[in-house]
Amino acid sequence: MPTYRLHYFPESGNAYKLALMLTLCGQTFEPVWTDFGSGVTRTAEWRARVNPMGEIPVLEDDGVRLTQTAPILLQLAERYGRFGGTNAAEKFEVLRWLFWDNHKLSSYCATYRFARTFMPSANPEVQAYFRKRIDDALKILGTRLSQNAFAAGDAPTIADFSMMAYLSFPDDETGFDLPANHPAVHAWLGRIAALPGWRSPYDLLPGQRLPRYI
Repeated sequence: MPTYRLHYFPESGNAYKLALMLTLCGQTFEPVWTDFGSGVTRTAEWRARVNPMGEIPVLEDDGVRLTQTAPILLQLAERYGRFGGTNAAEKFEVLRWLFWDNHKLSSYCATYRFARTFMPSANPEVQAYFRKRIDDALKILGTRLSQNAFAAGDAPTIADFSMMAYLSFPDDETGFDLPANHPAVHAWLGRIAALPGWRSPYDLLPGQRLPRYI
């Protein structure tokens, strides 16, 4: 059985994607808290020692450091034969929604939430632009989820775990009212939360939190 170590900070939705995937596949991991707020991931020493890309999360797989969440999710799905789609059409949909999420949803949700909650001030015009892009993406996702229980079809996949991560933090952090504004997305999050073994972000990612400004 592989030995996993997950470098993370609790507010990282990308770290949550990996932590949840491992948990739902029945795997354990050693949590390695990272002092993201101090700027450690921007130091030359940390990048040389942990991740040259300067990003969290990093998953150590028997000592091999893996980076970039989407390919790690794909590798785990292949390894455990779970959540990767069951046929060629579903596997294509998994890739389609993974790539879409990285470009259209997670990237904007992460930046908007960080500026809104974990920075002392945020540019309101920039935040309004981000929010408009997020709401448009959520409409697209909601349309898909009004036709399918999950992104690739009737069963959950890593595409769902990727898209749901930044939407799973508390509403007072995200600033979203999903039940009112995106009910299909809200219902989908409920379906994911009903999976055996599901745990919320801060349950899976313990440790010192970033200072909050709201």
